[in-house]
Amino acid sequence: MTETEQAEKPIIRVRGLVKRFGTHVVHDGVDLDVRRGEIIGIVGGSGTGKSVLLHQIVGLLKPDAGQIEVFGQSVRDTSDEEYRDLRRRWGVMFQDGALFSSLTVRQNVEVPMKEQLDLPDDLRKTLAGIKVRMVGLPDSAQGTYPSDLSGGMRKRAGFARAISLDPEIVFLDEPTAGLDPIGAAAFDTLIGRLQAALGLTVFMVTHDLDSLHAICDRIAVLAEKKVLAVGTMAEMLEVDHPWVREYFHGPRARAALATTDTTDKDEMR
Repeated sequence: MTETEQAEKPIIRVRGLVKRFGTHVVHDGVDLDVRRGEIIGIVGGSGTGKSVLLHQIVGLLKPDAGQIEVFGQSVRDTSDEEYRDLRRRWGVMFQDGALFSSLTVRQNVEVPMKEQLDLPDDLRKTLAGIKVRMVGLPDSAQGTYPSDLSGGMRKRAGFARAISLDPEIVFLDEPTAGLDPIGAAAFDTLIGRLQAALGLTVFMVTHDLDSLHAICDRIAVLAEKKVLAVGTMAEMLEVDHPWVREYFHGPRARAALATTDTTDKDEMR
């Protein structure tokens, strides 16, 4: 395979994904390709399984049927060692950061390094400090415990942990949920700038229309137990489906569009 073909091959490929919880079917034939270097936003109504999809891709949940490939390798049909190698190439930021309450910010960022890398203590601490600064936290935050941080700072600390191993893909689960509009806009800017600086592929579960307008290259809509539509914001505005139309043309959507139309996306990245 040539370098061009490798670059064009989806970095994440999902085919025929089925997921059930008891008799409740969440996904029934989900297909999705994620391109290398893009920011893709995953949207859908409550109960459509946005976070469930993320958890299956990273191997935290097993699908009942279908295939998931990341970096061209099956996530389902892999040995423990192969999965460990795959996991080193992505980072995950869960809702509200999901930090360990008994560890400081720096110690939280060090956790993936301790699990995956054999580094001297001093070097590991130095690298963790660099990650903390990269997400816009002051050095003083390194020794702070999560309970003493604001919601926005906890999310930034979670983001620092997600990039601690210099991943190629970052999975973000509702990164701006619970933030005020100013904090959410600042976090969008952070995502865009780090994506550009580090060459990341960003898989972002979100309900935030401002984020979709500001930084997402494409959007995937989960509805009716599958991916109903994938495309740019302009393409989403042309989709003739009741939920999609209401989501992207409703009052909140118009407000988001009016706000972000005044901001050049390149400035966010």
